[in-house]
Amino acid sequence: MPTAIHRQVEAARSGVLKRIVGRMPSGWAVMGDPQITDGYCLLLPDPVVSDLNALSGEARRQFLDDMARLGDAVLRVTGAERINYEILGNVEPALHAHIIPRHASEAPELRKQPVWLHEWSTAEPFNESHEALRAQIAAELGL
Repeated sequence: MPTAIHRQVEAARSGVLKRIVGRMPSGWAVMGDPQITDGYCLLLPDPVVSDLNALSGEARRQFLDDMARLGDAVLRVTGAERINYEILGNVEPALHAHIIPRHASEAPELRKQPVWLHEWSTAEPFNESHEALRAQIAAELGL
């Protein structure tokens, strides 16, 4: 069953996904849409698999290493206080990792809560104003 993750990976492969940070050994680093926090990214495996448990050995290690590498780059570029990492798959049943920078500028009542409690409907969609940040993250990763 194709998911949004399958569609995004296909768009990344064909070069039409505008949010691409770059190709990593395990998949695609992409900017999140919307940008719920500045620098929010995802790691999408290529090929797409159902979940982390579907990977083994080196493939699993590579995905987790790429996730941490992307988080390190986002942290350095954004100056966030910390990075939250989440692998859920409940809505889109295909492996993908959320790399979520948490900033001191977030509303105090939201800073200690999961980002899923933010108001996603009013978050800024990924657009050309995020291009410099996307390029900085790509450069930090050497992509």
